[in-house]
Amino acid sequence: MAGEQTHCNQVEQFILLAKNAKGPALIALINQVLEAPGVYVFGELLQLPCIQKLSEGPNDGYSQLLNMFAYGTYHDYKALKSSLPPLSEAQKNKLRQLTIVSLAANTQMIPYSVLLRDLEVASVRELEDLVIEAVYAEVIQGKLDQVRQQLEVDGCIGRDLPVEGAAYIADTLQQWCCSCESISDSIEKEVVRVSQCRKNHLQALQQIQTEIGDIRRLIQANPSTSIQPMESIVEQEGEGAKVGSSLGAEQRRQPSLDMFSKGKNPVPPRN
Repeated sequence: MAGEQTHCNQVEQFILLAKNAKGPALIALINQVLEAPGVYVFGELLQLPCIQKLSEGPNDGYSQLLNMFAYGTYHDYKALKSSLPPLSEAQKNKLRQLTIVSLAANTQMIPYSVLLRDLEVASVRELEDLVIEAVYAEVIQGKLDQVRQQLEVDGCIGRDLPVEGAAYIADTLQQWCCSCESISDSIEKEVVRVSQCRKNHLQALQQIQTEIGDIRRLIQANPSTSIQPMESIVEQEGEGAKVGSSLGAEQRRQPSLDMFSKGKNPVPPRN
């Protein structure tokens, strides 16, 4: 999404401050990061040595809380609430928005019932306000369908990826690469087949043109061979027509001769 670059730029400022922070200053910085409206990725913060040392001391809860915002959901926080620091209202809203992102990454239609359960909000009105706030913050892209009581998701930002998720992505990319290679091989074979078909077609066309040229040269060299038979055919047909017409005339005259030979008088014409 377009807002991801802005979010990354904002977290860089906190990374620079955290490198020199210690003790209560580092705890205050973590709280500030978790409340900052434009910061939704925390993986780089978690890799800082000063943040990793928190898990070894009495402030381990803040390290876990930062991990919760990076990889978890509001429902996960509620399950471990007793061992984690309390959240401010701004932090609650941000963790709920990140929960919507996790849901949006797996489906394009999120029913209100699922959102109400996972976000643990009191009313539909509060839920819709939270979703609208996430849209304006460019955390998700989508719209609310109040008739069907669902959130239609068009896109969302990417969340931090835990270490165990890298292997899954690597396997997915490897499968994608294998599929691309298979498709590429199929395309190359098809190109070779089409090229061969075109070559055969051109050879056949050239052969036909050569034969046509030979026939034309033969006709031009011996014109009588092609014209004389036609003339004889026409003469034969003409003679046959003459014979046929004379026979027809004889047949037409025959009845009248028979009538006179039998002594019958012809019928006089009527006036």
